Amino acid sequence: MVVQKFCIHLMEKTMTEHVATNETILVVGGGISGMTAALEAAETGKNVVLVEKNPALGGRTSQLYRYFPKLCHPICGLEINQRRLKNNPRVRVLTLAEVSGIEGDAGNYTVTVKVKPRYVNENCTACGDCGRAVETMVDDPFNYNLGQHKAAYLPNAMAYPQRYVLDPAIIGSADADRAKAACKYGAIDLDMQEETIQVKAGAVVWATGWQPYDAAKIQPYGYDRFKNVITSVEFERLADIHGPTGGKILRPSDGKEAKNIAFIQCAGSRDENHLRHCSRICCMASLKQTHYVREAYPEDGKSTIYYIDIRAIDRFEDFYQKVQADPSVNFIKSKVAKITEDEHGNPVCHGVNTEGYKRYTTPHDLVVLAVGMEPSVKGVNIPGHIVADSSGFIEADPANGAVFGAGCASNALDVNRAVQSATAAALRAIQVVNKVAKAEA
Repeated sequence: MVVQKFCIHLMEKTMTEHVATNETILVVGGGISGMTAALEAAETGKNVVLVEKNPALGGRTSQLYRYFPKLCHPICGLEINQRRLKNNPRVRVLTLAEVSGIEGDAGNYTVTVKVKPRYVNENCTACGDCGRAVETMVDDPFNYNLGQHKAAYLPNAMAYPQRYVLDPAIIGSADADRAKAACKYGAIDLDMQEETIQVKAGAVVWATGWQPYDAAKIQPYGYDRFKNVITSVEFERLADIHGPTGGKILRPSDGKEAKNIAFIQCAGSRDENHLRHCSRICCMASLKQTHYVREAYPEDGKSTIYYIDIRAIDRFEDFYQKVQADPSVNFIKSKVAKITEDEHGNPVCHGVNTEGYKRYTTPHDLVVLAVGMEPSVKGVNIPGHIVADSSGFIEADPANGAVFGAGCASNALDVNRAVQSATAAALRAIQVVNKVAKAEA
């Protein structure tokens, strides 16, 4: 098999060799949903190939500071899944890899995967010598480019695999040579090339997750004009002690403390001009983030939530009520009409409070847009014929064959529901390969 040919340097952990066949399940996307689907299938005895386009697993969940409503850190769930992956020889992990083609039908797919070079092989111990040796700085996508890191880097503190990466920008430069010279373990391989491999699979679980809606498209809010208007995912990284500011909530424009913060709900969601659907997580994300403000500035921190309505269902209602009772949090029922900027660089929210119909022009230190979620890879862009809804989420349709959407590739979901969706998708994939095995027995 072609996959076997390249497995020595594509494998991200030591494992028992297995050949990808039509009884193998391919999982595309290594976020919380993809990891869950891969593990659920592997723990029933199925062989799984897990493909992730980034250099490490974890997806958007790894970029969170805390989960709602318990406010625990994502390490809680990710560490458990990483341990399960390390201990399961049936899961083959390919990072820096993307699916470029799917041919065949249910029970008999041939999937083409392009794998980008990491320039670091399995000898890496994550000692960091290469990172200390290089001088070039590049944007840090893990922190939504709010900061920079060295061009030889570990993707994040919890990265799996725990292996450094060289940014392609320094290949062929003196910096790459410095990285190679600094490595005591022979882990730097500057001759790595992009490769194309093919994987046989009986079923495919598509778990490519979500991406934040492009806030620059919401012109009245000035995200692309005003530095102190940021998105909720960016704010999440600012609050994290491992983020670009060490957990300090600072204004991007001048580095001053942001103590008076506005959270604008439905920024791009439930809007015929942007995303028609409710993104489900936005209300809870903003309610959670008011806690960050309270913790950073217990004496004088202030949060204002501009909302159409708050969708805190099921077990989240109690959390919502606790935030409502917090005197540092103010709720204004209004769709902010526009944002301007005053002479001090403060973003100013304009609109009408529908409870009393009073106009407001309110300055804040920082405005956080609770941007909606859309699928990272929309159904129409998936190789092969996939049925998707108007937002691009994969629908459960027989026409999809044995390609099953999971997590936020199938709907706007929070972490808990994404895990449930992934488990369901894994079960469907298992049923397909069981039929294949039975037919060939």
